[in-house]
Amino acid sequence: MRQYPRTLNKLINELGKLPGIGSKTAQRLAFHILSLTDREADELAEAISAAKKSLKYCEVCGNLTDRERCPICEDSARDGSVICVVESPQDVMAMERIREYRGRYHVLHGTISPMDGIGPNDINLVSLVRRLQAEPDVKELILATNPNIEGEATAMYIANLLKDTGIKITRIAHGLPIGGDLEYADEETLLKAIEGRREL
Repeated sequence: MRQYPRTLNKLINELGKLPGIGSKTAQRLAFHILSLTDREADELAEAISAAKKSLKYCEVCGNLTDRERCPICEDSARDGSVICVVESPQDVMAMERIREYRGRYHVLHGTISPMDGIGPNDINLVSLVRRLQAEPDVKELILATNPNIEGEATAMYIANLLKDTGIKITRIAHGLPIGGDLEYADEETLLKAIEGRREL
């Protein structure tokens, strides 16, 4: 990329730091940004700056918000007896899309990953324990971390940590996607599907 002007190289390098953005995509994005009108480019820059300055984490659940508490925590119609524990604010949005879950959330902002030097104190776990102590009406904790090694380890850690609290600890089911074929599923997926079976 030495052939590009220094400022363009800087833009490409910064865009390339975004997750899921390789060097080719970073170049395409940079050239797209350069094709914007001055007003469009200013609006993009202002949107990034405003989001960075105004968004913070909800004091209760850790979800992104522009107030002290997020709209879900402020919603008195939500079921306060059930808390769904997720890894990120994006997971909250994914759960909200199904429009069936009416409980509350707790966002961990990561998972336990010893290989990456991330332990229980490096995620939003202490506040979950404090929250459960402060909210005696909680009856169920749904562990909805991702079905990978780190997500499973985090779910098991939380389950063991809270097993003596009297709160029902559940784990979301894993298995075959809707429209999937058994013959193409791997053994682990089939095992999770069998373990997560339910009565009809």
